[in-house]
Amino acid sequence: MALITFVLQFLILFNSQPFTFFMLNLVLFGPPGAGKGTQSAKLIDKYGLIHLSTGDLLRAEITAGTSLGLEAKKLMDQGILVPDSVVIGMIENKLNENKGAAGFIFDGFPRTVAQAEALDTLLEGHQLSIKHMISLEVNQEELTQRLLERGKTSGRPDDQNEELIRKRVQEYGEKTAPVAGHYASQGKFQGINGIGEIEEIFGQIVRIIEG
Repeated sequence: MALITFVLQFLILFNSQPFTFFMLNLVLFGPPGAGKGTQSAKLIDKYGLIHLSTGDLLRAEITAGTSLGLEAKKLMDQGILVPDSVVIGMIENKLNENKGAAGFIFDGFPRTVAQAEALDTLLEGHQLSIKHMISLEVNQEELTQRLLERGKTSGRPDDQNEELIRKRVQEYGEKTAPVAGHYASQGKFQGINGIGEIEEIFGQIVRIIEG
């Protein structure tokens, strides 16, 4: 078993406060339909990571009635995007609640370079950092077919309209993909082929983490 796997499992077993050097913090990246949800679940199972999805965080804070949640709900009710400062505050709450975690996997965040910079600053304040930014790379035609297929069971209207799907993928390319450059400049970006068997793709991710 690779050293990093042993250390992470040791920390989980004894529920200790890990040295930040050993914490495995990942950004899993890719356009809609790339398979981030599937691979996130496998990574969480293997390494005991805490899953940080901004959508889940927003819903949890709103349900709990926290000050950040109330602020977010007020803005959302007005049709205003929740500002980065509020989302970063929610992430910080989660970090504080899970100080003994083996690490965190960020899914759906950061979406912009500004968010990536804000996340770096937050993590540095906790003596943490992103270890890897792993991008699942899938061409537009494959993404379109995957999302249309998912739309048959998801019930999501944006998974059932080909024009909307193509717009979502285009928006990712224009607004979100530049985040890869931010992590590439830090030597943390790794792109892998997101087309193939689930286990083969997962194996590529594990080799990056444990390599």
